[in-house]
Amino acid sequence: MAPAHGDRRGHPAVSFVLVCIALTLLFAANFFDLLPVHASTVPSSQTSSEKSSTAQTSANQPAAPVQNAPEMTQQEAPTTFQVNVRLVQVHVVVRDAHGKAIGTLHKDDFHLFDNGKPQVISRFTVEQPGSQVAQEQKTSEAPGTQSATPAQAPTVPERYIAYVFDDVHLAIGDLAQVRQAAEKNLATLQPTDRAAIFTTSGQNNLDFTDDRASLHNALLKLLPHPITSAAMHECPRMTYYIADLIQNEHDPQALATITADTLTCQFNNDPKFQSAAQGIAQSSAMQALSIGDAETHLTLESIKDILRRLSAAPGQRSLVLVSPGFLTPQEQLELDEIIDRAVRTNITINSLDARGLYVEIPGGDITQQISPNPQAAAIETQYQLASDFADADVMQELADGTGGTFFHNNNDLDEGFRIVASAPEYYYVLGFSPQNLKLNGQFHKLKVTVSAPEKLAIQARHGYFAPKQSPGPEQQAKEEIEDAVFSQEEMHELPVDLHTQYFKPNDAEAKLTVLAHVDVKQLHFQKADGRNNSSLTIVSAVFDRNGNFVNGIEKILQLHLRDDTLNFKMGPGLSVKTNFDLKPGGYLVRVVVRSPEGQMSAENGAVQIP
Repeated sequence: MAPAHGDRRGHPAVSFVLVCIALTLLFAANFFDLLPVHASTVPSSQTSSEKSSTAQTSANQPAAPVQNAPEMTQQEAPTTFQVNVRLVQVHVVVRDAHGKAIGTLHKDDFHLFDNGKPQVISRFTVEQPGSQVAQEQKTSEAPGTQSATPAQAPTVPERYIAYVFDDVHLAIGDLAQVRQAAEKNLATLQPTDRAAIFTTSGQNNLDFTDDRASLHNALLKLLPHPITSAAMHECPRMTYYIADLIQNEHDPQALATITADTLTCQFNNDPKFQSAAQGIAQSSAMQALSIGDAETHLTLESIKDILRRLSAAPGQRSLVLVSPGFLTPQEQLELDEIIDRAVRTNITINSLDARGLYVEIPGGDITQQISPNPQAAAIETQYQLASDFADADVMQELADGTGGTFFHNNNDLDEGFRIVASAPEYYYVLGFSPQNLKLNGQFHKLKVTVSAPEKLAIQARHGYFAPKQSPGPEQQAKEEIEDAVFSQEEMHELPVDLHTQYFKPNDAEAKLTVLAHVDVKQLHFQKADGRNNSSLTIVSAVFDRNGNFVNGIEKILQLHLRDDTLNFKMGPGLSVKTNFDLKPGGYLVRVVVRSPEGQMSAENGAVQIP
């Protein structure tokens, strides 16, 4: 056996899969070790197991009278927290005239408006993605063993990018161009970036990773996967846009145009077959509308599923939609739900028009059948041009609705990927608590302005949705802790330090101990029955090097401290120990601590177990 201990703190956050997470509530005493630290009585060479044993012996003393009741206990039901006003966070990128992000602004430089009403910015941070680099993992020599070799801590992921290729709508020519540009963009990713390749067809998906070879292979597998071939609509020439006009909008000109086209291509322009041609036109419209609706529904449902996956990733999260665009004539509700979900989970959707700079060719391009009826062909060309603009509308709406960027009408796809996928050098996080917020589920329009002498471009989310009902105190506390676990932000409202230690009983197994050290003297205590009463909720979570959830445990510590204990015996505070059984490898650790008053601290760590 070769025990080894590591001590680490101060790393950016890590993530786990929201849909898979089940934070285990363990309250049994053998899993919950309270380690009050006394500088004068606990020697520095004492091991963590010895400290735990000392603490448990003290906590297990008889305490029948009220005045001798235990000073630290555990509660098997969630504690009741005070209800706080919901905090809305706004990520803001400010660029100068040259398009470069700037990070020198201060809180007083920003002005935030909710439905036109100025708001008080209660939280303000300046972030510089990629600035936090994992340092060399420290190890200590355990008594009676050989010195452990220092190991490099895993690179902590800070940014997650989901590249979503709309292979349902992408043509093979466009797909080849964007695949090549995406390959170049992936080569520029930083060690703290994690990328995933998703498709709207759901085929050949690759989850978040930093393995460049796997990403390259996933790109090579991209192919168009339409529901059906467009060749079936060669006569008459029917598109989703025209089908929508005929079936949903009951446009007489659209029906007359396709009828004339049908009469020419199938009945040699014989007027005796006018009625039959119209019937064929209507039947073709129904078929094209059904296929178009199915493709749009599949695309939007895939994007919603990808958002669910991405919402589990902490910190800066973005979805890059690569598509030629598509129509949503009967899917506006689904589109609104996508924007709503992205805004609620603080995900930016950036979109790139894979068509580049496009020009509509009269009668269609070489892949399309030209209508033999000149008059019909001219009108169909106008419809196709309108369809091209309508296809782009959904890309613009997704980007605008989530504070993202829409790159379009430009053949420089390399630059397009740089814009929509690259992290800005700096961004700001503004937080505010809406006052007198009505629980009606309505969308609130946000506006951010900056006081500066020069002209600056501001990119920020456009709004948020009010909740439809107010969560109870327990539910709100749970949501706040959950949000904090998912966030990369380190919070220091409570005096908390994170330490990690590991022990390897053999080459295939390891035990990781996560210690959350809290200076309880800084807590807000309630005095009752001669005791100082408070509580703490501590969540410890472990993830692999790509941010995938491994395990998580929540513990609740009830404090009923005597005055002399609080004032003279607590020393620098106490440590709450959580143990995890793992395999050797690189891991990321996140600890979140919350007080009854809603004060929170969140710390990040990383450990490499050789």
